[in-house]
Amino acid sequence: MRLIRPFALLLALLAPLAQAQTAPATESTGPVPYHLEVVLFRQGEPIASGQPAPEDWTRNADLRASDLRASTRLDAEVAKLTPENGYEVLMHRAWRQTLGPTATRVAIGEGEPQLGQYPVQGTLRLRLDRLVEMQAELWVNQLNEGQIVQSEQIKQNRRLKPGELTFVDGTSLGLLVRATPE
Repeated sequence: MRLIRPFALLLALLAPLAQAQTAPATESTGPVPYHLEVVLFRQGEPIASGQPAPEDWTRNADLRASDLRASTRLDAEVAKLTPENGYEVLMHRAWRQTLGPTATRVAIGEGEPQLGQYPVQGTLRLRLDRLVEMQAELWVNQLNEGQIVQSEQIKQNRRLKPGELTFVDGTSLGLLVRATPE
């Protein structure tokens, strides 16, 4: 009985200290700066999407990747995606962005725009939890005087391990994505 009382007193005294030491860990789940890099490529013959890219594709975007440019780091991997190997690189984009528990949607447009439409356009929705949660929705468009004649689409959700290169297979289109904490 005598041992239980001092032990209970010790636990009562140490409990606030243990809570104080765990508090900063839960607070550190706030926004974190990341270097993001995305490579969109065609693998094989184009497969037309049944749904063309919407005219208001940037409607819910919080940011534009073109405003956040950063240097690319996947150049060696991109160099292997050659026509001789059956690939065509359609876009290679890198930017810096702060990720946190609230999702942000980034608009990506690549190529010469025609009446608000791009040869490559779409959004990435990114959120940081334990991993980086990504929802990609990208189109590769054939344009004629600003009108979309035909589209290919890749629409995938992935959980990305920070710093790890991830391949996303979308049949005729593929993505290489890396999200690296800065």
